[in-house]
Amino acid sequence: MTASSTRRTTARSRIAAAGAIAVAGTLLLTGCGDQTDKATGSGSSTDAPLAAKLPADIKKSGVIKVGSDIAYPPVEYMEGGKAVGIDPDIAAALGKQLGVEFQFQNGKFDQLIVGLQSGRSQAIMSAMNDTKDRQNGIDSDTGKKAGTGVDFVDYFTAGTSILVQKGNPKGIKTLDDLCGKVVALQRGTTSEGIAKAQNAKCKKDGKKPFTLQTFDTDPEALLRLKQGASVADLNDFPVAAYNAKTSGGGKDFEVVGDQIEAGPYGIAVSKKNTQLRDAIQAAVNAIIKNGEYAKILEKWNVKQGAVTEAKINGGS
Repeated sequence: MTASSTRRTTARSRIAAAGAIAVAGTLLLTGCGDQTDKATGSGSSTDAPLAAKLPADIKKSGVIKVGSDIAYPPVEYMEGGKAVGIDPDIAAALGKQLGVEFQFQNGKFDQLIVGLQSGRSQAIMSAMNDTKDRQNGIDSDTGKKAGTGVDFVDYFTAGTSILVQKGNPKGIKTLDDLCGKVVALQRGTTSEGIAKAQNAKCKKDGKKPFTLQTFDTDPEALLRLKQGASVADLNDFPVAAYNAKTSGGGKDFEVVGDQIEAGPYGIAVSKKNTQLRDAIQAAVNAIIKNGEYAKILEKWNVKQGAVTEAKINGGS
């Protein structure tokens, strides 16, 4: 992939754009489910199956702070004052294995790795694609080193989909059909990288490039599409499918074409924290084996994105 980052789908009417955008800042939020049953922040539960694998400081605190852009249903979004969705449910299941609480901290997607590297969080779960650029700390826009990079524990697979207005009034079928038009999407995502690569192709093919509008959150991009100010939004297939099904009772959007450049989502961890990385990998493999993972994906209707094992840095 040529992307600088990637993202992120659920089952409720998509958070109204304005409402989702209002959920901002770095408010500490606890994931959904019963992940707090054995972890209250006063130390990890030593009777959890994989508690011994955690670093000492995390075992002592009983908490893993998770950076996330919580406006990307159904992967993660706000409901009733807490983070819910695919990622929080998976985090809750991982918490049972490790005996800790995964606490979600809301932030802008393109700042999550910075937050991880500065110590504000200890992991990232935010529909983030595992890419070599991210692993190596490369800014895909410039091709230059931009940081130390991160390690990933891969836990899901998704590609990018094209979302258009219901009825597809502009006749968009492929990326080539975007040339000369206006496209809206969330900045700092794999979708942005795909869009920029396509824009270069438009020019190479002698076509007019499209105007790319980028926003801090996906709901902002969706609002532009709904208003007819853009012809398409590019986002991950679970998100695109969710919005097509739920926004406006299924009357606002539809998905066109095939998935583009499918790749793994990863739980990002600092390269300096290999013990935490390996503990999370063991926990993901445990919930795959015990069936909890399959139940979560079935709940959110995204079982086609399932992996059979958690790999380290399996992205390309």
